[in-house]
Amino acid sequence: MIYLKNLFYFGYHQALSCIFPVGIFVTLAVSKIISIPGLYRYDFILLICLIMQYLMVKTSLETKEELKVISVFHVIGLLLELYKVNIGSWSYPEEAWTKIFGVPLYSGFMYASVASYICQAWRRFNLQMNHWPKSIWTIPLGTMIYLNFFTHHFILDFRWILTILLFIVFFKTYVQFTVQNTIYKMSLPISFILIGFFIWIAENIATFFGAWQYPNQQDSWSLVHIGKISSWFLLVVISIMIVAQLKGVHYKETTTSKKGKVSKVSLN
Repeated sequence: MIYLKNLFYFGYHQALSCIFPVGIFVTLAVSKIISIPGLYRYDFILLICLIMQYLMVKTSLETKEELKVISVFHVIGLLLELYKVNIGSWSYPEEAWTKIFGVPLYSGFMYASVASYICQAWRRFNLQMNHWPKSIWTIPLGTMIYLNFFTHHFILDFRWILTILLFIVFFKTYVQFTVQNTIYKMSLPISFILIGFFIWIAENIATFFGAWQYPNQQDSWSLVHIGKISSWFLLVVISIMIVAQLKGVHYKETTTSKKGKVSKVSLN
């Protein structure tokens, strides 16, 4: 019985953590069906995203500190969008006043919604990272992953090498989360994969409603290539790394007390 209660509690708070992404999906769906005279669709989506963000902070669904984290993701996502759109990886074919070099400003909110989910889930489930690697490993690795999204178009794609390095660096790391009074644990690389998979599903929904188009979707919608899961997997890794850094998660060296007892590796 306790497992059913925990499952319901887990699902309920997961749903609350997904308010921002769900709000974007609903907006995409509604804006696909209706049109507002004098207001382009992309501009309408941006307006709704701004209103949602304001209401989430105003109603304390998100804290001001979480808003800072989300803003970082907005900038990172927008820079990636500007690059990818202008080399033809995907496109935003509709007109809008709020487009910069072919990229509508609302696109940054799609990345910010991922950060919103991570921040809220972190708080609601009291996430704790155990055996988090030293910054000397995580920061260069995260930087290389992000740069690879840009450089793989004109040099080798190192995503599989970076994936192997990720599993090596995070081999011992596991995430601990609390559902009511029960503590659960999961390997962090597995959580990376699961979140990346569900974002891929969300990406299919988003492209179906015309959030953006891949080259093979210009004539008619088709399933996003399953290989995109690896891209989302790596993007999730960067996301969690950034959130962890901004939340002050870091590695503590093991120390030996005067009595000869060795303290455990812990995280703050």
